[in-house]
Amino acid sequence: MKKITTLLVFILTFICYNQRAFATGPNDKKDHGDDPVEAMMHHLGDANEFHIVGDISVPLPCIAWSDDGFLFTLSSSFDHGHKAVNGYVLHHGIMMRVLGDFPRDKTVDVAFVDAAAHEEHAEGEHAHGDKEEHAHDTKEEAAHGPMIKFGDKTYALEACMSLQNTSSTWQDFSISKNVFAMLLAFIVLMIVFSRISKAYVTREKEAPKGLQSFMEPLIVFMRDEVVRPAIGEKDWKRFFPFVMCLFFFILFCNLMGLIPFFPGSANVTGNVGVTIVLALFVFIMVNINGTKDYWMHILWMPGVPTAIKPLLTIIELMSLFIKPATLFIRLFANITAGHVIILSLVSLIFFFNNSFGTGGAVAGMTLSIPFVFAMNLLELFVAFLQAFVFALLTSLYLGSALETHDHEHAH
Repeated sequence: MKKITTLLVFILTFICYNQRAFATGPNDKKDHGDDPVEAMMHHLGDANEFHIVGDISVPLPCIAWSDDGFLFTLSSSFDHGHKAVNGYVLHHGIMMRVLGDFPRDKTVDVAFVDAAAHEEHAEGEHAHGDKEEHAHDTKEEAAHGPMIKFGDKTYALEACMSLQNTSSTWQDFSISKNVFAMLLAFIVLMIVFSRISKAYVTREKEAPKGLQSFMEPLIVFMRDEVVRPAIGEKDWKRFFPFVMCLFFFILFCNLMGLIPFFPGSANVTGNVGVTIVLALFVFIMVNINGTKDYWMHILWMPGVPTAIKPLLTIIELMSLFIKPATLFIRLFANITAGHVIILSLVSLIFFFNNSFGTGGAVAGMTLSIPFVFAMNLLELFVAFLQAFVFALLTSLYLGSALETHDHEHAH
């Protein structure tokens, strides 16, 4: 229990700090209004507030750092994007920084503008002599994404620093929707395993009851059918807490993502920033525990003709990175695909309503609801399946790294 708790804290802290670095910030040139694709991507992405319905949302802590220092506030202070706080605004729930000589020591009212329309308007107001120069400057501003208007001036916005935006001047350390969901999953896991651990101590040698009877088959199955056979009798106990930590963390995040209302609905494992960090932990754990035989079979495998060894070495080195890549891509793609299908089916209701009126909406509901129900049942199975596959492959990778070979005996 202590090992699993320690690993959960470490993994969760690392993910919360780094998940922004792998995520793409908004870069919209215009407001898409009722565009279903835009609404779908907004649901799949992260946000600095937990949207409920309409203008109702649960505020989350917003923490940012730039050359002006730290900002500590709640997302509610941005008034759903209508206010700028110390030079920051919310655009579609994502915090962005205002560029230029914008007031950074107070809260002011702002309005979002269409960058493309602003460019056309600005070009029309200038004479032909400086039209091209001003158009070039406006395009550079518009390249930053959305823009806001304050007073008589228009300002471009800048997303936080990420792998896709390394030139950004600020960093976002906020407790976003995904981070909140991971913290909640962590708390739930701690409560569940604390109760189970206490039950084993207080009711030793008695039949399991309640939560203990539900969780014990999962734990025993993972131990006897996955971890022990894959890693081996000699080393499985060392790595059992790590594999179980990954399994239950992914499982709980998957299950919470199926809840369509607060505090669920966060697309945690459908965020590539989360899955790539989990895969990174597996990559580090496998390779730092690799035996001499493991590295020998990668760098200069015995029993193979010398002429072929360089080619096989290149392939084996590539496999070191392909294995964790398959982990994070599989988890991210499967969870995201399920959300996309469910959202696509729900959007049929609004599509038919816009096209055929009330009768179309009824037809859309008749068509969508059974399929959405079936997809949710399938997603419940996928939530367990993807956690199991991630844990199984992790165990197999660890087992291959820890395996030893008696080459002399084989020869």
